[in-house]
Amino acid sequence: MTDSVLPTEAAPRLNRRQAAKVRTRQKVLDAARSLFAERGYEPATIRDIAKGAGMSTGAVFANFQDKAELFEAVLTEDMSRLAEVVEAGAPQGEPVRQRLLGALSAGYHSSLDQLPLFQAIVARSWFQPLAAEMRARAATKNLLLAIGGILQEAVAKGELRQDADTRLLVELIWDSYLSNYRRAAYDEWDADALSDHMGKQIDVILAGALSAK
Repeated sequence: MTDSVLPTEAAPRLNRRQAAKVRTRQKVLDAARSLFAERGYEPATIRDIAKGAGMSTGAVFANFQDKAELFEAVLTEDMSRLAEVVEAGAPQGEPVRQRLLGALSAGYHSSLDQLPLFQAIVARSWFQPLAAEMRARAATKNLLLAIGGILQEAVAKGELRQDADTRLLVELIWDSYLSNYRRAAYDEWDADALSDHMGKQIDVILAGALSAK
């Protein structure tokens, strides 16, 4: 007896009002992203975001409780996109160092034009409430999974020791990656310089975890 295949249930279609609300929300997010990327968090006001979206401040508040919630929504979208870029940037079949560096270099090249946004992410991580910090960590989960996947594959292939602490390695690599944006902000490093430095950091971080040949 063969199993019957049930048709996939189609996603419910939005009515006009729902579709308009989705479009409005996205317009606000796009305007906010542009301002956060240009000015950072504090100088970007709700009034300017509303103006950039071509709507009233009331329309912004109808979709987001405050600027903090709006920033979190932008962060979630952008970290999701960055995770896709990082995952796609890892060259298949290469040693772990090249895979990590390719992935993170792709991240720098795709995001450096939004430097004030990343400065705001780092700055707010020190002062936001615990609940907001937990949501921010959730937003970066796929990025960390992408890095972790590369490391776990290297363990399976014997490039890294079987007892390598991949969770710690992910933490060290991500912290180094994020902190390097300071060099772009204050020392005018471009994406290539950041990538070169990241390669040296990867060498140090992986040194104790590499398998003996």
